[in-house]
Amino acid sequence: MAAPPTTSFTIGTRASKLALVQTDAVKAALKAACPDYDFRVFSKETAGDLSMIALREFTSKNLWTEELEELMMAGQVDFIVHSLKDVPTNLPPSCTLGPMMPREDSRDVLVVKQGLPYKSLSDIPAGSVVGTSSIRRTAQLARSYPHLKVQDVRGNINTRLAKLDADDSPYTCIILAAAGLLRIDLGDRITQYLDSKNSGMLYAVGQGALGIEIRKDDHALQELLAKIEDRDTTLACLAERSLLRTLEGGCSAPLGVETEWEQTPEGSRRLRMRAIVVSVDGKESAEIELAGEVDSPDAAEAHGVAVAQALVDEGAGKILEDIQQNKVAKEALAV
Repeated sequence: MAAPPTTSFTIGTRASKLALVQTDAVKAALKAACPDYDFRVFSKETAGDLSMIALREFTSKNLWTEELEELMMAGQVDFIVHSLKDVPTNLPPSCTLGPMMPREDSRDVLVVKQGLPYKSLSDIPAGSVVGTSSIRRTAQLARSYPHLKVQDVRGNINTRLAKLDADDSPYTCIILAAAGLLRIDLGDRITQYLDSKNSGMLYAVGQGALGIEIRKDDHALQELLAKIEDRDTTLACLAERSLLRTLEGGCSAPLGVETEWEQTPEGSRRLRMRAIVVSVDGKESAEIELAGEVDSPDAAEAHGVAVAQALVDEGAGKILEDIQQNKVAKEALAV
């Protein structure tokens, strides 16, 4: 006699306010789709939450995911909700990403210190300090705004805002992801939305999307998550992750992307992807814009590979190789 289908699920997540809000959004969507099912949330602080090392020093992103993955494989949680940009492009062999919900705004945003009059990045005076720990943002700022200084800022969103607004703050502004501010109702702090056209700033792979990680053999859960899927989000994010994986990037790779769906005159839909890799000092860059038909996960993977190969042809491989050599040299000196 077959076992009855599971109708009770435990969702794993980090313990930050943003992570819990994101997980509650997934829980609410699933409850609306399956009102007879029960969903509970289990949260914990991860190594990434507790570390104060600058993001650019991390060699991978699994500081935020590994402990939760271990709990999932042990059966203590059924699936995990992450900010997709924190999820490594190579998951453990027994894990996979499930279908994705609609993406929040994927752009970076400028947040200016309270009381200052500046309305855009181009308004910020020379010598001002911009707060970010992202190597991607640092590199793009160095490329387009070399007159500004960059200084690390760590912590959750509220902590970073408090550091920005403090009387003795060194920061004129900080750069954050729009999605995080919007999800915790702090959209009023956004001074400017940043994109390739108005500021030359492209966002991180997967930014604004939620990654729902499941056991690879859990086909029932895959079908359950399909009830809340936004197909455009899933395919665009798979293409972005394929690009990053092909470049062998990760948390330390200064890769920015921008994807959008467009209608062709023939009536089909294509995914247009802009991508840029910038050296940390901003002096070298490789960028590409490529559109392709993406109507399946396999097509998304292929499009990401094509964009990566085009970027390498434009010089991205040399930039990434130099960054990796510098990191290895620093690690050797630290031993």
